[in-house]
Amino acid sequence: MDRSATLSDVDHQDAPFDLLRPRRRILGISAMLLPIAADGSPDLDTLADLVGRTVAAGLVPAVNMDTGYGNLLTPAERSQVLEVARGVTGHSMLVAGAWVDDEPGDAFDEGRQVKAMVDVAAAGAVPVVFPSYGLASLDPAATVAAHEAIGREVDRFIGFELSTQFAPTGKIWDLDTYRGVMGVAACIGAKHSSLLRQPEWDRIRLRDAERPDFHVFTGNDLAIDLVAYGSDYLLGLSAFAPDLFAARDRAWADGDPSFAERNDDLQALGTFAFRAPVPAYKHDAAMYLHHRGWIPSPATHPRAPERPAADAEVLASLHQRLARWEETS
Repeated sequence: MDRSATLSDVDHQDAPFDLLRPRRRILGISAMLLPIAADGSPDLDTLADLVGRTVAAGLVPAVNMDTGYGNLLTPAERSQVLEVARGVTGHSMLVAGAWVDDEPGDAFDEGRQVKAMVDVAAAGAVPVVFPSYGLASLDPAATVAAHEAIGREVDRFIGFELSTQFAPTGKIWDLDTYRGVMGVAACIGAKHSSLLRQPEWDRIRLRDAERPDFHVFTGNDLAIDLVAYGSDYLLGLSAFAPDLFAARDRAWADGDPSFAERNDDLQALGTFAFRAPVPAYKHDAAMYLHHRGWIPSPATHPRAPERPAADAEVLASLHQRLARWEETS
């Protein structure tokens, strides 16, 4: 686990309870699962349906993220996915991962990274700097400089810290690096996926002190209540149930005490699905969405890790627990 975040001038001994933000409106971005047909090919028609459900629920869809097998798709397939999603979202906000396909030991290629971001922005989406081997190899100053270079070419983008539990290309920054990235005006926020609470609390405090409009997008699927402390989210777990996440978010904004139970039930799903090995959560997502009747096949990508078939029974039980909220969502 990457524990590289340092505390700098943020007092990590402070209890986080002062950060609680009752009735705050949460910005929810849902990393979309790319449905896979029984023959192993991307099911773009069903993807369009999922994007439509997500927008109708009130969340922002994000495609070509890890949840959408972005690392396993060809550039042409990513372009197709983005085109399909844009066709559904129209003028509403869309987010998409910007990928540089490299190999272990490769140097960072600023030109390729900037081009990937520009291409996503040109397609009508807010690009996410998806971690690569080259980007992860950079020291703190060079990491900030890379984001500054991106900010000179696109109007807005989202940064991304990622634990190696999710992908070998991941890296968690120290707080001084985070401060530097946060200082890039075009960077509207950064997804934090360490699966640890303390580094995220540190980032919220830093954001509040230095740039209140910056979004700390939690990627912690094991602690989705971080939204109560001031995070927004860009989560893979919300792909399982964008309708129920949106209803939970509204409960928080309305001061509705059902937020706690809604969150508990969603967290039970996340704790099960995001167990080690973490990347296999995508297969659980497919099985869960298939159980809900939202996708025709529970297949995962042919090159993605699989879960045991027995997971389907557990997921059905977890859905039964969550189904009580469907009528009131």
